[in-house]
Amino acid sequence: MVRAGPFDVSILAADSMGVRSIATVAEACGVRLGIDLGASLAPRRYGLPPHQLELQALHSALERIAEEVSSSDAIIITHYHYDHYLKDRPNLYYGKRLLVKDPNSNINWSQRGRARRFLVEGKVEQNSQVSYADGQTFRVGDLTLEFSPPVWHGEPGTKVGRLIMVRASCDGESIIFASDSQGPADPQAVEQLKSWAGARLLVLSGPPTYFAGFKVPVEAVQRGLDGLMELIKARVAETIVVDHHLLRDLNYRERLREHYRAAEDAGVRLLTAAELMGVEVNQLEARRRELWGREGKGEAEEGGEDYE
Repeated sequence: MVRAGPFDVSILAADSMGVRSIATVAEACGVRLGIDLGASLAPRRYGLPPHQLELQALHSALERIAEEVSSSDAIIITHYHYDHYLKDRPNLYYGKRLLVKDPNSNINWSQRGRARRFLVEGKVEQNSQVSYADGQTFRVGDLTLEFSPPVWHGEPGTKVGRLIMVRASCDGESIIFASDSQGPADPQAVEQLKSWAGARLLVLSGPPTYFAGFKVPVEAVQRGLDGLMELIKARVAETIVVDHHLLRDLNYRERLREHYRAAEDAGVRLLTAAELMGVEVNQLEARRRELWGREGKGEAEEGGEDYE
């Protein structure tokens, strides 16, 4: 756990730690809060399947995540991509307090179907206390949870869909979780986060620079980088963790060269999840070709692969 004001925070798994995830646990005001507790692997990268080291990392991450689902007092699911909840273990959520993205509005067909399979067919709504959180504020014990209206999972209009962001407040201090906002690339997400300025910690996904130009438009990735720069200059948080999609790019530090300079000028710590947790950055997916020890099919052929 890392201390952020009254919050003890642990990022359990992330792309900088070897798996697709941004699973976070925060404890404050007597409440243990789990956020986007899930993890997955890219089915293909460089034309290659996951390496054994990735499979081992995923197994370990899912074990830790399952333990936290069981021990958390409340669980947030910001959207229904499979690296943000345990889709195959709905029973772990039974009896829990869940605050989730509304599965019926401002949602694309893919996420709507996934939500139905999890919440309805998995009997989570039947066996748990589930609230749709979009744009709402809740009290869980002495912890206040303020949710954004739905914002885009990246650039406005993206087919990947929308998600919700959350600010958790305790004793006048706050942390923010902005999930897969990818920069953010959505101006509404940027403005919402700026309105929450003054947080101890902000955790979010950086833009998918590794897909720029063939899965995601170059201008959309640049919009995400510009959005991140706005958050840094506005000092939205003392510490900004940028991870997830961005860390699938081996050259992520070069992509953020100007951001690191701006963060230093603004007195903001700009870190990956691994660095926040005091462990070595381990970009297993981005290193998959190296791990297999042979040439893959090349970056240009990744356009058909998902980037959840």
